[in-house]
Amino acid sequence: MKRSRKTPAEREYEIETLRAISKRVPNIDSAIAEIARFSAELTLPKGTVHVISDIHGEDKKLRHVINNASGTLRPLVENLLMDKLPADEFEEFMKLIFYPAEVVGQLERSLREAEDQEAYAVRTLHSLFAVIRVLAARQSLKHATRLFPAEYADLFTEILHEPSTEREGAYVGAIVKALVCRGKVLHFIHLTSRLIRNLAIDELVIAGDCWDRGPRGDKVVDYLMQQPKVSFVWGNHDMLWLGACLGSETLICTVLRVSLRYRRFFQLEEGYGIPLMPLEFFAREIYGDDPAECFMPKGTGSRETLSVARMQKAIAVMQFKLEGQLIARHPEWGIQNRMLLHRMDHEKGTIMIDGVEYDLKDTHFPTIDPADPYELTKEEQTCLSRLKSSFLNSQKLWEHMKWMVEKGSMVISREEQLIFHACVPVDSKGEMLPMIIDGRALTGKKLFKAIDRAVYRMVDDKPTRNDLDMLWYLWSGPQSPLFGKDRMATLERALVEDKTPHDERKNPYFELLHETWFCENLLKEFGVDPVEGIIVNGHVPVKVEKGESPIKRSGKAITIDGAFSEAYGDHGYTLVLEPHRTFIAMHHHFESVESAVSDGADIVPKITVVREWKDAKLVSDSRRGRDLGFAIKHLEQLIVAYRNHDIPQRRSV
Repeated sequence: MKRSRKTPAEREYEIETLRAISKRVPNIDSAIAEIARFSAELTLPKGTVHVISDIHGEDKKLRHVINNASGTLRPLVENLLMDKLPADEFEEFMKLIFYPAEVVGQLERSLREAEDQEAYAVRTLHSLFAVIRVLAARQSLKHATRLFPAEYADLFTEILHEPSTEREGAYVGAIVKALVCRGKVLHFIHLTSRLIRNLAIDELVIAGDCWDRGPRGDKVVDYLMQQPKVSFVWGNHDMLWLGACLGSETLICTVLRVSLRYRRFFQLEEGYGIPLMPLEFFAREIYGDDPAECFMPKGTGSRETLSVARMQKAIAVMQFKLEGQLIARHPEWGIQNRMLLHRMDHEKGTIMIDGVEYDLKDTHFPTIDPADPYELTKEEQTCLSRLKSSFLNSQKLWEHMKWMVEKGSMVISREEQLIFHACVPVDSKGEMLPMIIDGRALTGKKLFKAIDRAVYRMVDDKPTRNDLDMLWYLWSGPQSPLFGKDRMATLERALVEDKTPHDERKNPYFELLHETWFCENLLKEFGVDPVEGIIVNGHVPVKVEKGESPIKRSGKAITIDGAFSEAYGDHGYTLVLEPHRTFIAMHHHFESVESAVSDGADIVPKITVVREWKDAKLVSDSRRGRDLGFAIKHLEQLIVAYRNHDIPQRRSV
């Protein structure tokens, strides 16, 4: 069968595409060299991918997990250097790798004399580059050198090739002496140590939920933005903060309520420049004599506990009102049963939930008008307007949200792993349930793609009220693939003693993950090999203390929400995709950066191997391999275009 010939228009489009490539690859020889380099890279071991989910503001623990490469760096360094260094010197070296900024800060105070700095640098740089050579050898040289600090890239390349009989010790000694004389040798050691971390993790995948519960979601994102390659899968807490950033009053109230409940003031006021003074003033004026016992915050802090409780109650009532308004705007969602304020009987002190009357623990609601319970008072609206202005004008919050959206999507796949945050909503038989996006009821892969497009649009253009309402539904709607429960029972948990209405029933998806047929159907839906594929989710903490396993009975699904946040359990998982195996690293409590630097405290994770291969997986088996395959094909087409004089060759510069 003859291959169909391209039309003139198709050929012209191909030539224009190749012309763009020719700006980087100017002639046949350079194209052949690129093909050879890419072909060689395909034979290397594939890059190591680390997948972490549900960080929830635990910035210090996240930093350590990244710094120690989820526990994989220590054994590598032990194999290389433990027999070559004294025990105390080895531990000091590990501290330097994990916390270069802090350790170098100490060295600047202790190594005052030039000769002391020089001796330390010569000894330490030899060890640092021994580690770098092993890590860099796993990648193509061009790929590895992209991670070198720009100002010192040539110098790093020189030292990378230093071990040779011709160069001996004098070569590095001369480099060190020049850096010492100019006061830059400790800075160079800092950069070298940081390079090890960057080389150890080829890609970091965050499977959702950077904020809430933990102390500093802002610092979590700050640190992630420093990493060389990060991909993001959105979670419902991320959509909560995105909606607040874009001006959803309902989600602003929710962010504030959660922050107050866990006393997370610094990430708002210091991190994002959002002052809580308007809410503090409002609570003092309206709830000044309220015991607010149902809204006592967790933990301790500098703000007076009763004041925080009153602030939380004030913002919670606003949240309940605005959620009622939002639900009323969307009868198509079918969740009118979640409008609860008009079901309160203020005289009896009761509330009707799902047809059952329950006693209220708190009956003091001075801003709720029984005749119009969802309307904000003038004072509430004034307070909320000031808070909303602060959210909309926070430049740092906007930068974080924009980065998260640009790096993110609802779902990604890495080789056989299908990674998304929570679930694919289904019924008890495993049939996919729809969610309405832009007026269309969609399921499965089409739903995830539509959410992607909607979120990108909101950041690129001014979001409509319906857009912001959709973000609220993604946060807590029953058929949201980021939530996966029938309700978020915030009001019930706060105001009703009887625990019956507190129950949040999980979507059948979470139980069906134990069934092989169900997992295979979902993998097929998203274009992943149903035989080799594994579904990877976060969102629902694994109850480690009750003996629950992150690996489902089907062997086809893994939950990597190990309760990273101290408020959830203080465990945490990383799923590590290495060339020769896939394993889960379970992380325990992390004391502090200070104890890590002063005492050498480390998180040595418990390892559970999921799969192993006799032969290591290569770049050719990975997403990078597919990209290289396309690049080689285009280069071959470019060579033909050069030979046919469709595109003129140029000399290499």
